[in-house]
Amino acid sequence: MTSAYHPLLNPTNRTITNCKTFYFVIAICVVTALVIFSTNRLNPHLIGYSSSSHSDLSSLSPNICHQSHDPQECLAFVSEVVCDGVAQQNGPILLKKFLKKYVHRMNHAILETQKIMNQINDQNEQGALEDCLDLLDLSVDRVTDSMMALGGGTTRISYLNVQTWLSGALTNHVTCFDGLNISGRKLMGEVVQDLISRARASLAMLAAVHTAPNEEEMMQPLKGEAPSWLTLRDRKLLEKSAEDIKADAVVARDGTGDYKTIAEAVAAAPDKSKKRYVIYVKKGTYVENVEVTKKKKNLMIVGDGMDLTVVSGSLNVVDGSTTFKSATLAAVGDGLILQDICIQNTAGPEKHQAVALRVGADQSVINRCRIDAYQDTLYSHSLRQFYRDCNVTGTIDFIFGNAAVVLQNCTLVPRLPMKDQKNMVTAQGRIDPNQNTGTSIQNCEIIASQDLEPVKSSFPTYLGRPWKEYARVAVLESYIGDEIDPAGWSVWSGDFALKTLYFGEYMNRGPGAGTSKRVNWTGFHVITEPSEAMKFTVAGLIQGGEWLPSTGVAYTEGL
Repeated sequence: MTSAYHPLLNPTNRTITNCKTFYFVIAICVVTALVIFSTNRLNPHLIGYSSSSHSDLSSLSPNICHQSHDPQECLAFVSEVVCDGVAQQNGPILLKKFLKKYVHRMNHAILETQKIMNQINDQNEQGALEDCLDLLDLSVDRVTDSMMALGGGTTRISYLNVQTWLSGALTNHVTCFDGLNISGRKLMGEVVQDLISRARASLAMLAAVHTAPNEEEMMQPLKGEAPSWLTLRDRKLLEKSAEDIKADAVVARDGTGDYKTIAEAVAAAPDKSKKRYVIYVKKGTYVENVEVTKKKKNLMIVGDGMDLTVVSGSLNVVDGSTTFKSATLAAVGDGLILQDICIQNTAGPEKHQAVALRVGADQSVINRCRIDAYQDTLYSHSLRQFYRDCNVTGTIDFIFGNAAVVLQNCTLVPRLPMKDQKNMVTAQGRIDPNQNTGTSIQNCEIIASQDLEPVKSSFPTYLGRPWKEYARVAVLESYIGDEIDPAGWSVWSGDFALKTLYFGEYMNRGPGAGTSKRVNWTGFHVITEPSEAMKFTVAGLIQGGEWLPSTGVAYTEGL
């Protein structure tokens, strides 16, 4: 994993379009916006799920940016939209106009990235810029989808979807920035920082102009609102064994299927499928790297068992890959289901970051899978994910990323690291308090591997550390082995994020579950109220009542 991302030190210079004289007009816009915001209050009748609002911008107060990480910077962005002639629009329309400009800036960043790639010869920097291009492309789609979702008024579903997609766009920008080296940041840093700031502002504005569902609503299954993209067939698929599933494509190394490699089968799958497309992978070890691109939606890859069907790769940072591209299997196609397979990265601990599985696919299900590597095993990168009955092994930060992810009934296995290393089960990457992201570990077992068990006293193991400023992790109703250090949690660097993180433990058991010697940080919580723990369940964190029932995967919605 790359180094910690810290708050930006210098505000970026911004170009305001459609203004004849830059300095004069930006001054007028900012002053006008501030006067408008400071002399009016937000009309409570205009803020909510309904699209019946018809007030103009003058009804908005500084509360439009009140929840922003940097309110002044957020107001400067709002003033850009005022400059573009949106002053007589209501809050939701203002937000959509802002998102439209945000998309324009991302498209500009794509052109800048392509231009820079043609100017440099450094292979590592080329790899980082390729990651940025991919992430920018995904972000354009997510923000465009957000604008469309806001077009017909805001329901509970659409609010949560937009918050999720904007959270994902912010995560994408930070991933891009983290991957750039010194020269890359000189060339691209200011552009990416600008996008990071705009993503943060969009989340703050969403919170201001639309009422978020209250906690009680968040915890309840949806009533009368059907899942948007899954069918009853998915339930039946997950209830069957591999040999009983009627697959659309079969992969077999010996040539007895339709394809010999998984990558070939994925490439041949239909784009933007509205129905489930099933790829059955017969038992065997497939040495390849597989990518499920954004167009490969509603794809299911099922094997003969987590110990029988193995996808194996070895890309790693030491040998020149980026962390992002090192994954043996990487997926960004929404509606993904993986079942009964093993995904491994065999690079070994001496190769440092080497990802087995990276997921940035919204509403994805990983069921009965084994995920094996050392450092950075499972990259739960972004959006909503659910893992059930999986086995995950690793050493440093072996479950990391910034998805809204629940791991339920899984076995998490810290293994023997290199000399002088410490094991970290999680490293969570929430960068902004308005992101609805976090890692939840519920009813899991955290137990040492066979090679770590005899020497566990020499290799401290922790539940996690804060990768980013607002890291959020909860361990609920789980068995914690005695390999976990009594302190429970570790620092990233000095006192970074100790006051802003949220690490929680609730009703755990086992020799490592005692909390009397846990860290005394402001952000650490021994959760005593079920209502607080519910925020990190399937219902509370990933709104599983909306989309999991139709997949057929077994799950517990609450505690």
